[in-house]
Amino acid sequence: MDFIRIVIAILLPPLGVFLQVGFGGAFWLNILLTLCGYIPGIVHAVWVIARR
Repeated sequence: MDFIRIVIAILLPPLGVFLQVGFGGAFWLNILLTLCGYIPGIVHAVWVIARR
């Protein structure tokens, strides 16, 4: 299941984080990072998924 979430995180980082943690602080931080740059959003999303 984590592999599918990581693939989703690469395509749509906020969705990958949402599937992992829901509407928490990490989700909103990921939206902010994705708006600032796509790569920081991907890195954060993969980190959140791999951490849990």
